[in-house]
Amino acid sequence: MAEFINRKHKANRLIYEKSPYLLQHAYNPVDWFAWGPEAFQKAQREQKPVFLSIGYS
Repeated sequence: MAEFINRKHKANRLIYEKSPYLLQHAYNPVDWFAWGPEAFQKAQREQKPVFLSIGYS
């Protein structure tokens, strides 16, 4: 996991994921969610659309 450390930004919730692709984004300044109920519950609660990133690595 050391290769994913970036001290410019605090880690977001992706730091707990196992996917190497998601771990690449663990220090982005974006509050990303992995695909799952938590993301959809928050979107519904806040009445916001879901922005889906289908990036690849």
